Amino acid sequence: MKFVGLDIGSTTVKALADEGGVVRWRDYRRHDTRQAETVLDFLRRMEDECGLTPGRDRIFITGSGGGLIAPLVGGRFVQEVVAVAAAVEKLHPEVGFVSEIGGEDMKTLFFTSGGDGKSKQVYMQSACSGGTGTFIEKTARKLQIAPERLAAMDYSGRTLHKISSKCGIFAEADANTLLKSGVPVEEIIASLFEAVVYQNLATLTKGNTPMPQVLLLGGPNLFFKGLQQAWRHHLARLWRERHVELPAGASPESLIVVPGDALYYACIGCVEIGHGEAPQVGVYTGTERLRWWIEEGQHEHKAREGAKGLVADAQELASFMHSYGTPRASLPAVAPTQLSAPVAVGCDFGSTTAKAVVLSLAGDLLASCYAPSHGNPIEDAKALMREVRGAGFEHIAALGVTGYGKDLLKDIVGADVAVVETVAHATSALRCFPDADVICDVGGCDVKIMLLRQGTVADFRLNSQCSSGNGAFLQGVAERYRVPLDEYAERAFEARSVPALAMGCGVFLQSDIVNQQRKGWSREEIMAGLAAVLPLNVWVYAGQIQNLAAAGRKFVLQGGTHRNLAVVKAQIDFIRSKVPDAEVVVHPHAGEAGAIGAALCALDWAKSGAPTRFRGYALIESLEYTATTNEHTTCHWCTVNCRRTFIDVRIPGAAGRPWSLVPLDAGWERVISGNTCPKGLLEDLNEMKVAKAQLEEARRAHPNIAELVRDAAFKPTRVELRSAD
Repeated sequence: MKFVGLDIGSTTVKALADEGGVVRWRDYRRHDTRQAETVLDFLRRMEDECGLTPGRDRIFITGSGGGLIAPLVGGRFVQEVVAVAAAVEKLHPEVGFVSEIGGEDMKTLFFTSGGDGKSKQVYMQSACSGGTGTFIEKTARKLQIAPERLAAMDYSGRTLHKISSKCGIFAEADANTLLKSGVPVEEIIASLFEAVVYQNLATLTKGNTPMPQVLLLGGPNLFFKGLQQAWRHHLARLWRERHVELPAGASPESLIVVPGDALYYACIGCVEIGHGEAPQVGVYTGTERLRWWIEEGQHEHKAREGAKGLVADAQELASFMHSYGTPRASLPAVAPTQLSAPVAVGCDFGSTTAKAVVLSLAGDLLASCYAPSHGNPIEDAKALMREVRGAGFEHIAALGVTGYGKDLLKDIVGADVAVVETVAHATSALRCFPDADVICDVGGCDVKIMLLRQGTVADFRLNSQCSSGNGAFLQGVAERYRVPLDEYAERAFEARSVPALAMGCGVFLQSDIVNQQRKGWSREEIMAGLAAVLPLNVWVYAGQIQNLAAAGRKFVLQGGTHRNLAVVKAQIDFIRSKVPDAEVVVHPHAGEAGAIGAALCALDWAKSGAPTRFRGYALIESLEYTATTNEHTTCHWCTVNCRRTFIDVRIPGAAGRPWSLVPLDAGWERVISGNTCPKGLLEDLNEMKVAKAQLEEARRAHPNIAELVRDAAFKPTRVELRSAD
């Protein structure tokens, strides 16, 4: 008789067939939201390859998707912590602490010896992505690190930076700040490993001390070398601090074990529990009902619980594509005379992409570049300038920069203007649509909503601290499902019905996605559901706009996320449901809108007659730089103690900083990043005194009129009292 242990997790399916204590078959595969289909394939293969037989053999199932599928094949559901504990007690009776990290959850188990054997304490987290495998993989994808390289990356010997461990969304924001500051990707990944271990020890130990031996289970603990190093570092230090007595002659490293079959412990535990159940429990009934569920049952369930798809039929899709599906505005061929003439260049260094555009001095758009960010703004600037020069433009009359990297790059590349993002996007939108009432820019890691009155920005809403409603969240889900981003809309339009996903926090939305895929919703349907909920997150959750009709009737959609037609369709439907007569237009160069705005501001600089500060292609291409983050770069102007990064760039004629705690020779210029306030841009007291004097001078030159009026109106008046006679 064979016993099958099946672990249907949030990202993978693991299965193991045991006969008489010998493993006859096992496999592990990502299911890409097709949990039931992957299980059906596993069961068919077990029937063919190792003789799994309905009515004779038995099956026990665990994992987030196990509760739905177990009854369909005659299996018994086993809670996953119980399954893991059973495997550990059988294979490692000496273990005192277990950490299992999965794709979207993490579990810790404490085994304590007592008079009646061992007692167990179990703690589990599945509502937040912080500290899980997805937490690491999402950032690695953003940094364009291949899985093989990620698995081999070290923790030991790396400089560590602060990354939030409590929330996957905040951690992503921290990582984004680090890579825009020029921190090497190796240090960011090591810091992620640090955050994962810290989250597990701080949140899931509940003040208990993990006692040796320690067992590390789950895919991340098995595959990531650096994560194992982080565990060994922190546990060894914890044991020293808490005076834990280790077995004689044993080193701390030897007491932390990662078994080669760490992926399959839940499956092994299911088999172990199955051996103790009555013979009639968990008898395998075959795949017929599972096939029915895949072919019919799940579709009936979706029809009852889901909402209609993004398009009701082919006619609605054709009508939408006719209005909004035209190819992006193409650029005319550039004449040789235009290549040799002076031009204005605008660059937008965003969180996920870097963009550049070239304008003639007459304001015509001549060329554009659009490329994924490589996580280093200096390298992004080099790549963009290489593209501009390769297009044949030799004479740059003015350069404007905007985006997350603008402050870092302004002095390095010699930009003439560094434009605030809201100004850049509003300038670009109003150039194309002067009568716009509302501009909605959805970028990779932020959402900007600008409310206009008479052609000027009267109010704006900005959300850059939460991934809810931004493009990076959609991109992350598409990458997780292995769907190319340019195929997102095509796949989403295939869905006839979509799950009702929760509006709000990206963490809870991610949890909701896991629940929906457990119910059988396909990746195409979930992707369509994400597009459908995005407008709610943009306008209501992030923008806090309750009365959309009061904002106006002409809406401009821009930002790279609006290159996704599924998002555009959802936005149009939502806006018109609130403002029936709304006119919704998409910027003809949605992804490059910020760069166009920066170029228009640079054009104003050029027309003013001022000489450009642009340092030239050759100097930018040959830029040398170093990044330093240590105890000497920490800011001490307040109690926050920001851990700053000093980016030092070799620039001819630069004065250097020989007086600094991190000395800088002449010929080098320093840019400081990682600060959370303007004070962090200063290194010592003398600089602070100069900066304060400059602020006072600016205040005297440009007084606050409202403050002067207030002081005059409420100035105490001396009243003289005269005697009656």
